[in-house]
Amino acid sequence: MPTMARTRALAAALEPRVDGFLVTTLVNIRYLTGFTGSNAAVLVLPDGSTVLATDGRYATQAAAETDGVDIVVARSVGPELVSHAAAAGLRQVGIERRQVSLTAYDALLAAAGDMALIDAGPLVERLRIVKDDDELSAIATACQVTDEVFAAVLSTLRAGVSERDVAWLLRTEMHSRGAEPAFDSIVAFGPDSARPHHQPTERTLARGDLIKMDFGAAVEGYHSDMTRTVVLGPAAEWQRELHALVRELQRDARAATVTGALPVELDAEVRRRIIDSGHDVAHGLGHGVGLEIHESPFLVPGSDADTLVERVPVTVEPGVYLPGRGGVRIEDTVVVRAGGAEPLTTSPRDLIEI
Repeated sequence: MPTMARTRALAAALEPRVDGFLVTTLVNIRYLTGFTGSNAAVLVLPDGSTVLATDGRYATQAAAETDGVDIVVARSVGPELVSHAAAAGLRQVGIERRQVSLTAYDALLAAAGDMALIDAGPLVERLRIVKDDDELSAIATACQVTDEVFAAVLSTLRAGVSERDVAWLLRTEMHSRGAEPAFDSIVAFGPDSARPHHQPTERTLARGDLIKMDFGAAVEGYHSDMTRTVVLGPAAEWQRELHALVRELQRDARAATVTGALPVELDAEVRRRIIDSGHDVAHGLGHGVGLEIHESPFLVPGSDADTLVERVPVTVEPGVYLPGRGGVRIEDTVVVRAGGAEPLTTSPRDLIEI
């Protein structure tokens, strides 16, 4: 369960001119307090004291999931806490402006009266980048489940099975291990594997098809993400060459994902090598992983992420795609370490011929 250390860290990050911070993003509320309900807001004051507002459906749950948090029961949770802050004499309260709809913002303004609401930026998202021991343990467990599921499903791949069949099997194998899918699994056969984010169809597997599976498990709210590309039957020479290229790119990118590396430069190097090999670039190198499947830092062009530090889990997932023929992506969830990326997903990266 999250501790008051997180709200104290958030309080320490507040600008001196801000008297408090209103958190309305549910994933950030979970990170700060442990509360997992679907309607909540949190007010964090400069001394780290915290008020959580939720409606009557979740009053008992909020008491059970949180510790050291004052709980207020109300339906309109954001305006309730803004009114609470104004009544307490606060002058300026920070908000997650980029996460607030215009309608919600109007309601907050109406409750604020003379109190100012200012954009405090993605303060919680920045705190979430570096994981503590409990978070890394949950992600590692999710990755272990992902590896086990890959091994289990690999043995079921045969001609005639459909993409949807395999996607459903991935889900049931995760469920049988006490996990949930981290996202909708991507299963793509043959030419479909050339689509980076293909949605599974009734297409059936045929001998000679590339099989791309991009999936992950979620444990205690924390996500994993892995992609492997295999082939049914002996691989064609072009499939071997394509897979070898991506495997080499992924190996080198993992080795470069160290403390001090700049995410935008990691992406740029892989992008350069894909283009130099005569192929097009379809997506960025990777992204952070945690309570969300895609979170900071992002290893993509234009990323404003700072240099990487220890204990940051990210994906490393180069891919090369030949429209109408097939594509290969190899992806691991790794943790940034001084000596290189520590892989948390460890399934074989060599080309498997089934």
